[in-house]
Amino acid sequence: MLASLRSATLVGIDGRPVRVEVHISPGLPAYNVVGLPDASGRESRERVRAALLSSELPWPMQRITVNLAPGGLRKTGAGFEVAVAIGLLVAAEALPDSVITDLGVLGELGLDGSVRRVPGVLALVDALRRTGCRRVVVPFNNAAEAALVDGVEICPARSLAEVRACLQGETDWPEIPTLAVTPPDHELGGDEPLDLADVRGLPTPRLALAASAAGGHHLLLIGPPGTGKTMLARRLPTIMSPLTREAALEVTRIHSVAGHAPISHALTTTAPFRAPHHTASTAALVGGGSGRPSPGEVTLAHHGVLFLDELGEFAPATLDALRQPLEDGVVRIARQGMSLAFPARFVLVACSNPCPCGLGARACRCDRAQRSRYGRRLSAPLLDRFDLRLTVEPSEPGEPLGASSTVTGEQVNTAVERQRARLAATPWSCNAHVPAGALERLIPLSPTATEAWLTLSGSRELTGRGSARIRRVARTLADLGDRADIEATDLATASVLRADMEAS
Repeated sequence: MLASLRSATLVGIDGRPVRVEVHISPGLPAYNVVGLPDASGRESRERVRAALLSSELPWPMQRITVNLAPGGLRKTGAGFEVAVAIGLLVAAEALPDSVITDLGVLGELGLDGSVRRVPGVLALVDALRRTGCRRVVVPFNNAAEAALVDGVEICPARSLAEVRACLQGETDWPEIPTLAVTPPDHELGGDEPLDLADVRGLPTPRLALAASAAGGHHLLLIGPPGTGKTMLARRLPTIMSPLTREAALEVTRIHSVAGHAPISHALTTTAPFRAPHHTASTAALVGGGSGRPSPGEVTLAHHGVLFLDELGEFAPATLDALRQPLEDGVVRIARQGMSLAFPARFVLVACSNPCPCGLGARACRCDRAQRSRYGRRLSAPLLDRFDLRLTVEPSEPGEPLGASSTVTGEQVNTAVERQRARLAATPWSCNAHVPAGALERLIPLSPTATEAWLTLSGSRELTGRGSARIRRVARTLADLGDRADIEATDLATASVLRADMEAS
């Protein structure tokens, strides 16, 4: 007696189809799982048995073999348990074989027969859809997220008994709960929403922040404590454009795989904001880890912002691990028998003190060796990847408050729409992503602007990467000013926003 069902497992942030084969044969009662399951899969026997008995369904007192195919793919998690339980009922002829035709099954079982949510259901359902499944049974708490996948019928399930009754046609499947939309991060967890109007003065850093939001440019702010660096950085999401539907689905999928419940229950339309502590390890920042590699902070910040406060306190090796994701927009992780690619197209915003004491040139108490050691934490190749680099000076007490996030956000949205229209026929979505080879075609310069650009590049002895970044920032400044062409003043301002900061 054999039953075969379709399920799926996670490999990185992608779903892979798995065939769950359940075989019952005469012999002493036994339960074996083969096919490279992890510890959760090997422990499924007691949960499946208790769930069947709690649901008043039969448990075969025979030899049970569960195979998770393909046998060479490592399976993770307890998301196969509902499929195993249904397979046992079909193999024991308690359910007809016809009910599992074109059916995919996901879910973990509780001892009381309840069906519990699984991480990464969006990727798992998409993998089942590609194999030809027309219906997928998912936990009720995952149903709203699973419904984002087009072309497949979602069957929410609260309990194993309910699954059996619905498959038998004795009752209808529950209604899919309404999909929520995650409010912006700046409206969560605080008494008052963050707003750029809270920052007094600082017109140049404000312009740099708007350029970062509009063009996807990496931003580094250096200055003494209390100058407003962190206040500015934390308000960057409040002026960023809403995510497109494709980007929102990708962000939801990544956070679902990572097991982040606040986002995996809903579709988020706002850019994610990640702010890891400076003690974060390299694996935590860029991804990896033992067992199944998991996405790091750079992937969780995909289509959003990665904020590194106290940049000089991060380990130098951890910071240098960011260089490849910053350049390629992807993290590649190699393990024995597998190679994974995690998306990592984010805006890096970093803040740092000028020296260990933080007081800078005016009242620095550090000796030369301390300043040199602190500066070496930031390598020249990493500094060169920041499009915008500013020294932030304290604002005067009488300076007025600046524009609100709403006003600046409207200006950013206009610039983003202009970019999207210009780059619509290309693989790139913002100015910062345009490669050097496409600058002449996508970011052209007038003869006057070309002369200014070449003069700037020569006078400052910029690298090829540095001069290209100034050109991209100038295009963003022109977009913010709603100008069709780059002017010489845009290049001059872009040069000011990229101050010389050499690693010691």
